[in-house]
Amino acid sequence: MSAGPPPGPRGAHPPGRPFSIRRRLLLWLLVATAVFGALALVDTWREAKRMATALADRVLAGSALVIAERASLDEDGLIAIEIPYGALEMLSSAAEDRVFYRVDGPPGRLVTGYGDLPVAAAVPGGDPAFSDGSFRGEPVRVASLARAASTGIDEVPFIVTVAETTSAREELTRTILMRSALRLLLMMLGAALIVGIAVTVSLRPLHRLGEAIATRSPDDLGPVETPVPSEVRGLVGTINGFMLRLKSALDGLRNFTGNAGHQLRTPLAVVRTQLALAARAPTLAEAQAAAAKGDAAVAHAERILAQLLLLAKVDAAAGRALAPIDLAALARDLAAEQIPAAAESGIDLGFEGQGPLPIRAEPLLLGEALQNLVSNAILHTGRGAVVTIRVRREAGTAVVEVEDDGPGIPAEARAAAVGRFARGQTQGPGMGLGLPVVEEIARLFGGALSLHQGAGGRGLCARIRFPLAD
Repeated sequence: MSAGPPPGPRGAHPPGRPFSIRRRLLLWLLVATAVFGALALVDTWREAKRMATALADRVLAGSALVIAERASLDEDGLIAIEIPYGALEMLSSAAEDRVFYRVDGPPGRLVTGYGDLPVAAAVPGGDPAFSDGSFRGEPVRVASLARAASTGIDEVPFIVTVAETTSAREELTRTILMRSALRLLLMMLGAALIVGIAVTVSLRPLHRLGEAIATRSPDDLGPVETPVPSEVRGLVGTINGFMLRLKSALDGLRNFTGNAGHQLRTPLAVVRTQLALAARAPTLAEAQAAAAKGDAAVAHAERILAQLLLLAKVDAAAGRALAPIDLAALARDLAAEQIPAAAESGIDLGFEGQGPLPIRAEPLLLGEALQNLVSNAILHTGRGAVVTIRVRREAGTAVVEVEDDGPGIPAEARAAAVGRFARGQTQGPGMGLGLPVVEEIARLFGGALSLHQGAGGRGLCARIRFPLAD
């Protein structure tokens, strides 16, 4: 039984259904429009029902008023009324509603009409009263009007009631609702079309951005200059920052591979030569001498590789945010760590200065730079020499110096000594990377390396000047 594929990360989209801004915007638009449209239709239905009811009530009240105006008293003082059927024709409609009426005299005596027709609670002499009811199984709208017929001496009250079935009112309400729904649907379709076109036009800069990146050569890691909307500038800035870091990393890799191929070729050739000599040596002493030279070449290659790796770290650290560190404390700790190695080489290593001296730097790389200066001084000065690590504040800057009283570097060769694979001395150990590494680390942190003659006209003073941190 085989296991299925592992679940994807939360928020990931299946390969067959890629994320689409256009579809998502249209979905949000349609859902929001549908919700608000439904609310609008409910309100429209209520308003249409109210308007249809008000229109029907006005016609019912007019009919009742026309009938009431035809009321009079007969010889016996009873209500006599001749129904004007033209008043009832006012209620005729395309919906073929049915019309009912009744006239009641005192005390509730039916004068004419349908005796079982419901009556609204009308106030004598007041406005018509309206109510909804049911008559013979059909919903009706009822209007009642209370008036009085006068003989000049007496008044006889009566109530005129007119009712109409509600088919026309319901049909009018449905018509208004359907037309509103149709307008809303057309508005939704139009909005969806407009949004689709607007999104398509708005996304063209992104397509141009993708094409500009896709058509670039692999070696072109410069910033993207394609015009994009303001909402995408942050993304383009992130892409440019990533490309800058990638370019820095690739440059560091190229430098490392080129320098490694250039510098390790000679030590490796020496190792192979010495191993071949050791294999053909006629005596043990000669074989041991060849092996010792090969071991020295391997150690030399190790030092070169360490310096090249340090250069690669310098290249990779370019552009990194830096926190303030205390230069005085870093130099003092380094001096304490190097004292045993200096004593073993017969070197008097000391420290001068006090802090704090805050600068912005990466402590590991800066420590490597200072260690390179100290190691160079120990390597080239010889036994009995004095090496001093000195820190001080000078003209708003932080200065660190490594000074020795050894043979030094001639003034005309100091400028070339900070170039990669250059040698400050024509003889002696070294691979020409120590000072260049220090110079690149110092420049990475805003500093500058300079070489000067030591005190008393002897030796070398390597000085690095850094800007003080805020």
